[in-house]
Amino acid sequence: MSFLDKAKDFIDKHDEQVDKALEKVGEQIDDRTGGKYSTHIDKAVNEAQRRTGDGDTHP
Repeated sequence: MSFLDKAKDFIDKHDEQVDKALEKVGEQIDDRTGGKYSTHIDKAVNEAQRRTGDGDTHP
């Protein structure tokens, strides 16, 4: 099993934690940019969450 396959397997098994981590990263970036790019950051976080795993916990 390659590293990429292992990463995909981990993400699929821990989708809720991955979604929460993406949300926290988005919040930190938003804070550091003073909310200037909130809309873009929200869209990026939502798209990343959509693409990780099959049981997304955040729409």
